[in-house]
Amino acid sequence: MASIEYIQVRKGMVIVGEDGQLYSVLDRDLNTPGNWRAILQLKLKNLKTGAITVNRVRPQDKVEQAYLDRREMEYIYQDGDGYVFMDSETYDQITLNKEWIGDQMLYMKEGNKAHVVFFEGKPISLELPPSVDLTVTETEPSVKGATAAAQYKPATLETGLKITVPPFIEVGEVVSVDTRTGEYLSRAK
Repeated sequence: MASIEYIQVRKGMVIVGEDGQLYSVLDRDLNTPGNWRAILQLKLKNLKTGAITVNRVRPQDKVEQAYLDRREMEYIYQDGDGYVFMDSETYDQITLNKEWIGDQMLYMKEGNKAHVVFFEGKPISLELPPSVDLTVTETEPSVKGATAAAQYKPATLETGLKITVPPFIEVGEVVSVDTRTGEYLSRAK
């Protein structure tokens, strides 16, 4: 870790807070009112809890910048209460706990790749790809003459994820899903 002045902190950086927690910098605003002291306002997201806070600091104060290791890993299988991922370059395997990953695994099937972010050798977050392709396993039958403008219907995908799809989507079709919103994007190509 390197110690830098707050004035050097940029959007997207990860810093170590005074409490020892890691924070992602979402936004920064430097305010220099006339002959008063400058104040830097940082919008921070706690990487452990997800809580967003706004901190006011003096630009000349010091903060630790965290160096993160972001590795592409492939999800290979579920093992009890964990999910086993393999590093695409070194073939090292790690098991990520079910509670730690949460609902993100609803977007992952065996063979899918994602990025695991490490800090000091420990995994701290899982970054999913922007969209994934999953097979529809359950939905109501399509109606002849249905248009895309008609009402969406519920569907269950192969991972157990429940989304709404247009009426023309049938069981067995592969659809693209946005991992950030959980919304149907299109039929997969």
